[in-house]
Amino acid sequence: MADNIVETKSGFVSVIGRPNAGKSSLLNWLVNEKIAMVSHKANATRRRSKIIAMHHDTQIIFVDTPGLHERERLLNQFMLDEALKAMGDCDLILFLSPITDKLDYYLDFLEKNKKNRPHIVLLTKTDNVSNEKILAKLQEFSRYQDKFLAIMPVSIKRGTKKEYLLEEISKYLPVHPYLYDPEILTTENIRDIYKEYIRESIFNNTSEEIPYFADVVIDKIEEKDDIEVVHASIIVEKKSQKGVLIGKDGQTLKRIGSSARNEIKALSNKNVFLKLFVTVKPGWSQNREILKKLGYDFE
Repeated sequence: MADNIVETKSGFVSVIGRPNAGKSSLLNWLVNEKIAMVSHKANATRRRSKIIAMHHDTQIIFVDTPGLHERERLLNQFMLDEALKAMGDCDLILFLSPITDKLDYYLDFLEKNKKNRPHIVLLTKTDNVSNEKILAKLQEFSRYQDKFLAIMPVSIKRGTKKEYLLEEISKYLPVHPYLYDPEILTTENIRDIYKEYIRESIFNNTSEEIPYFADVVIDKIEEKDDIEVVHASIIVEKKSQKGVLIGKDGQTLKRIGSSARNEIKALSNKNVFLKLFVTVKPGWSQNREILKKLGYDFE
């Protein structure tokens, strides 16, 4: 008697939307782990990253992306290209549309979806919105119902059932062996995850232009039995930005370090010693060679 063969599915699902549409928050919620960088400021995510969720016999490989936006600096061009590549190289797209947005963002997405990849629309940021407003937005989208596979309101705080969303996504993924070990949550290496924790802390503890002109390099990680020692450099473009990052008597840098250290500790399950340095590299966000060294791989 032949053994029963389980039919598995596996596929790539690109998460697309304007800056600050709620992409990273959604992904962290879906996998019950803090993997993607979250900030209330726009354009926090700078590069694609893969976050993996298992749903019964389906492996869903989510691709977190920078927000769709207009090109400005060379770094912004890279970010837009990352989102466009993710749209073209996937089995399914989740397009996130904050409930208060006009449909202009959706129409722009349709125009940018050159390969006409199938997509599901998720209405986000519905936590404090009445059911009447949600129904009104669904009615607006109904004019384009021939364009999308499904449309679903999502509320993390209200407790939208993850099962419903994961089941809907699974319906449209191909039958295929698992592409990654089912036990892992992300393909990102530990240095990149730590880097994003520090970047997130910069976004949360500084204001104005500072987060957008700062990046992070993990210089060294020393793994010991009871403690992890992390050396990292924060790169900015101007001396004045360095001063703001450090703050009076080093207080701002201490807050950045404390917040990032707590995130690293929660992930590593070890005590963490985080040593931060701040260095100035004028014009780094417009310098292709420096950007490549920072991990932004231009083709």
